[in-house]
Amino acid sequence: MPPKPEDIADMVRQHIPDAQVQVHLYSGDDHFEMNVVSASFAGKSRIAQHQMVYAALGEHMKQAIHALALKTSIPKE
Repeated sequence: MPPKPEDIADMVRQHIPDAQVQVHLYSGDDHFEMNVVSASFAGKSRIAQHQMVYAALGEHMKQAIHALALKTSIPKE
């Protein structure tokens, strides 16, 4: 059973505590859009930022989440 958007956001916040996370279901029950803003992304490439989020989602990325449209950024000052 795919996780709910709130569950996905909680997983990311557990691994990236300062993250501001928005997750929306956009198709079926396993296609998600996510926007993550975190100061911990500063100085990291976009690929490294996405890897941090994927690490937070762990096995869910392999089993329960079919598609993830992911945007990451650092907070605006």
